[in-house]
Amino acid sequence: MSAAFSTTAPLRLALVEDDPELRQLYSDYLCRQPELSCVLLAGSAEAFFEQLPDLLQAPQVVLLDVGLPGRSGLDSLPRLKQLLPDTEVVMHTVFDDPDRIYQALCRGASGYVLKNQPLAELKAAVLEVARGGAPMSRAVARQVLAHFKPTPTAQAGLLSEREQQVLEGMVDGLGDKQVATRLGLSPDTVRTHVKNIYRKLQVSSRAELLSRHAKGQL
Repeated sequence: MSAAFSTTAPLRLALVEDDPELRQLYSDYLCRQPELSCVLLAGSAEAFFEQLPDLLQAPQVVLLDVGLPGRSGLDSLPRLKQLLPDTEVVMHTVFDDPDRIYQALCRGASGYVLKNQPLAELKAAVLEVARGGAPMSRAVARQVLAHFKPTPTAQAGLLSEREQQVLEGMVDGLGDKQVATRLGLSPDTVRTHVKNIYRKLQVSSRAELLSRHAKGQL
């Protein structure tokens, strides 16, 4: 089975959610999107692994609930990544405590989003992770940073003073408009600084920047 991502064919998505109403809600929305093709729906990790051999092609993204009955989403991650090393996993959950988030990232998850997100943002997270991003709900990013937050250094001397200030705002969980208000800048100016920060630090998204910073890699 191959999990390679094609820019033309719909993205192959597997959805693992134990709540039947939520599973129906998510599948009704996501499976009707032209960019997505739902190849597997399961109510537990055990059901997911049982159905997996029947697929002609592996899912490219798995949207995996953390709080599953039986084997939890967290406990299923190592086996899932062993069987499907090229498949991206986005954890989908009501839990935003730092310990679960950190465990998920350490066990191979590429993203961590909360169930209170609008469905359109959930779709965006699935597409982002397939493009190599690391989607993370803002509340999740704040929890991660509150747990692991060092003072931003960003490789001293690499960023300008203003870029460092913008980075500090991002680390504090602020959006571009909020950073602009804090620093007395226009949102367009902040977005320009953000692009420069991404380029200098060699990251491709806000989630990747915050994840690397939380791990002390910046």
